[in-house]
Amino acid sequence: MTSSSPDVAVLREIARRVLWLSASIVDAANAGRPNDSGVKVGGHQASSASMVDIMVALWFAELTAQDRVSVKPHASPVLHAVNYLLGDLDEDYLPRLRAKGGLQSYPSRLKDPDTVDFSTGSVGIGATAAVWAAMAHRYLTSRFDGTPAGGRFVSLLGDAELDEGAIWEAVMDPAVAKLGELLWVVDLNRQSLDRVVPDIQIAKLQGMFAAAGWQVVVLKWGRIVSELFERPGGQVLRARLEAMPNEEYQRMLRAGAAQTADRILAGSEAFPGAAELKALLAEIDPEELAAAVRDLGGHDLGLLVDTFRGVDPDRPTVVFAYTVKGRGLPTEGHPNNHSALLSAAQMEALAASSGMDRAAPWQRFAPGTAAGRLCAGRGAALRREPVTPTAPIPVPVGLGHPYRKPISTQAALGRLLADLPRDAPAAAARVVTCSPDVASSTNLGGWINKTGVWSAQDRRDWFADDAERVLRWQEHSAGQHIELGIAEVNLVSLLGELGATWSRWGERLIPIATLYDPFVSRALEPWSYGIYAGGQSILVGTPSGVTLAPEGGAHQSITTPSIGLEQPGCVAWEPAFPQDLEWCFLHAMSRVGVEGGTSAYFRLSTRPMDPRLAAVPDDPALTERRRRQAVAGGYRLPAAHSPAGEDVTLVGVGAIMPEVIAAAEALTAQGVTAGVVCLTSPDLVFRSFQQRGSRDAGLGGGILDELFPPAQRSPLVTVLDGHPHTLAFLAAARGDRIRCLGVTEFGQSSSLDDAYRLHGIDTASIVDAALTLTGR
Repeated sequence: MTSSSPDVAVLREIARRVLWLSASIVDAANAGRPNDSGVKVGGHQASSASMVDIMVALWFAELTAQDRVSVKPHASPVLHAVNYLLGDLDEDYLPRLRAKGGLQSYPSRLKDPDTVDFSTGSVGIGATAAVWAAMAHRYLTSRFDGTPAGGRFVSLLGDAELDEGAIWEAVMDPAVAKLGELLWVVDLNRQSLDRVVPDIQIAKLQGMFAAAGWQVVVLKWGRIVSELFERPGGQVLRARLEAMPNEEYQRMLRAGAAQTADRILAGSEAFPGAAELKALLAEIDPEELAAAVRDLGGHDLGLLVDTFRGVDPDRPTVVFAYTVKGRGLPTEGHPNNHSALLSAAQMEALAASSGMDRAAPWQRFAPGTAAGRLCAGRGAALRREPVTPTAPIPVPVGLGHPYRKPISTQAALGRLLADLPRDAPAAAARVVTCSPDVASSTNLGGWINKTGVWSAQDRRDWFADDAERVLRWQEHSAGQHIELGIAEVNLVSLLGELGATWSRWGERLIPIATLYDPFVSRALEPWSYGIYAGGQSILVGTPSGVTLAPEGGAHQSITTPSIGLEQPGCVAWEPAFPQDLEWCFLHAMSRVGVEGGTSAYFRLSTRPMDPRLAAVPDDPALTERRRRQAVAGGYRLPAAHSPAGEDVTLVGVGAIMPEVIAAAEALTAQGVTAGVVCLTSPDLVFRSFQQRGSRDAGLGGGILDELFPPAQRSPLVTVLDGHPHTLAFLAAARGDRIRCLGVTEFGQSSSLDDAYRLHGIDTASIVDAALTLTGR
């Protein structure tokens, strides 16, 4: 952070301008643009106002170019106003909040035109992103000598945001207590959208941070009112103000200055020294008193700057800064001011008090003024050099090791990763794996034994001399696996930040996380947030579906194929055979951590698959053709042929392929010619379907027509260990009749055969569906 002492009077002048600009940005969006739809544009003038002083203290006195800040969603107008004064945003954007091509409704790292370090909007998740970015930067610095220096990782969040479980999953992680570069500032305006937050809740939250090893700083009162507390009767005044329920305090703010003393005295009878309090209040001008009771710590610029400079650098710090929601606006302290918009008359009054003109709202400070010089100096100090990306890193298209014995796709992934340091060391050096306490049960053991577990500090391995141990859990700063507790939200949040290092600091990583597939739904929002914010990574859900039969219905995932297919910025894969897994996974790795890249989701299984069923060609040219088809979305298996073409086409995905192939053989025995299509990615096939005839070739390419030739129509039976609607789109590819088999009900503990029969995805059910479609 910076070392020079700021002029508080200049900071106050800048804060008044930021308040005006932030309110005007919202006003222009709602009152300055045509709106024929009748849909409210919206904005948050009051939530912005409570953050103005905190953000001015940071951007105009404290931050360095190395610092990264997550700004609470509803304060986005303040961020844009600050960036505008710093010269980081063109004036043309200010009237375009929530308009196409303009400023986003909430801070967006990829979509806003000015500097935004973290996308926010998913309450609680954007705030924790700074935690995982700090950890990702520490990982980089321990692995790569050229990593640019990092500063502080700051989160500005609202007090109501602390209701979110994602906050506490992050705060309570043991590794977080060692991240002294973390600084959180809670805008304690004691209001959420619907209510005033009780005092008892705030005290409990402070204790929870302290219990997690954080330094807790409370800025309740500013220095002006604190001076009153030192006068005779001042301690009684403080006791009275602090005993007020939040609701009573805010009602006092809504009353006129002439009523302030009476409202304080109305509840003072129970306090010893009430006479002294009355005498003190009689000495104070009503306007001065009204200003003093509003002098909260979160609005004292000098106190804020001093606090930010004095925090403990060896452990994370949270500052609870008491503020008033709507500070400086006519809606100040109103319990329903969350989305309230100032009227035209109120905006005119604010312009007059700010020395501004509503007709010409976007005025910067003159260059020769003290405020203008500070804005220019801070703008230069915070300007960042463009990131130089990592030199291209080759990822092989295959490792060349044949698969001869039955092996599951989950085990095949473990083998691939274990072989990678030998077969592709450059790519392996960029891989970092993560797991929420399921590393060994998701087959990461071989990889961990070779690369170790990452820790900011080396830790002694007390089991190093245990000859019976299979998994060597060696924690050191050169490790490449990061183990988190049983918290999927933490896992995917870290995954997103590890996947953003290429664009933040120019160091490419290929982050891979494994978790049990049923828990993908639990992690969905933060996973999606990470992709939205520019994080590229690979999420592996394993084991999946009712194939995990003995585990019972709670662990048999049904909807995850649809989740993967519908997730923007991500390609979903479900390879059936080990060779397919290798090809598709290496392809997905090549697309992570690069400009224009994409994330991936793999749905894997613990069911051993006989590699011979895949019928991989021996001829090198044909093998390469199969590989290209596999990474494009699917391929056809050799099957019986008829001069009249196929009577029916069986389409399978993932672990269910042995039943699909067996069904094709049974149909052939009955004189029904059945083609077999094995999809490695229904996602890519759907994209091919959507892009047919489009000018945009996209990711899907022409694989759909390769798999389902338009001139060779036949009924379709689709089968997967997931919800059957995932493949229902195939009916429209050629206008074929279709029967979609899959899982639509919760399962139960059973054998694999019983599970497949229960849900109608066994061989007999596939044969029956095919015969019905063909009229047999």
